[in-house]
Amino acid sequence: MKECTDNKTAKKSLEVRFIRNLEQLGDNDLRLVLRDKIAPEKIECVNWEEFPYAPRVEFRVAHSDDAIVVMFDVEEEHVRAVAMENNGAVWEDSCVEFFVANPAGEGYFNFEINCAGTALAAFRRSREDADHFDEAKISQIRRFGSLKHEPQDSRGEGQKWWLAEVIPFKLLGLDEAPKTLRANFYKCGDNCDKTHFLSWSPIALEKPNFHCPEFFGELKLM
Repeated sequence: MKECTDNKTAKKSLEVRFIRNLEQLGDNDLRLVLRDKIAPEKIECVNWEEFPYAPRVEFRVAHSDDAIVVMFDVEEEHVRAVAMENNGAVWEDSCVEFFVANPAGEGYFNFEINCAGTALAAFRRSREDADHFDEAKISQIRRFGSLKHEPQDSRGEGQKWWLAEVIPFKLLGLDEAPKTLRANFYKCGDNCDKTHFLSWSPIALEKPNFHCPEFFGELKLM
């Protein structure tokens, strides 16, 4: 556990490797390539001391000309998935999240996926002002992982699961890969046995809130 209380303004920065035609690989090949070629980053900032629980969470991120790919590895005590319909309350489950600032201007995109692969995706002008993706757009977000798309509720030390998502740049309003993106990566579980809110880049707010682009880190696409 890393308490991000000493220097909450130290935004993270990360170089994101280019792998040609990455999004065209099959699920297993894509997973193996990410594990072999991309070093993991930790999601370990405990920004709010009233929620000290910190499951072990790592992510790997890479990109091609057409998409950005994120794979999460999680080890936690309660694996929960209740939301089975897209744009449901996935943040209440064992959930991993990728938020990215709009490359073209104001606002940001949030991609939230529970451990069973149910997704919530939206373009937001604020936490309350959002345009959720319809099913046609959500279907363009490729998702696969170690758990089936069915309800999950299991408990015990050292439970592990992983999940990968492939997000086409066109969903961010881009025709090609940008040079940089501003983003943050999260792990949460509002209704898990131990409520938790972890971030990659630290957040200097009094109450849990991931909808804060001012604290996004920088991704440098190589």
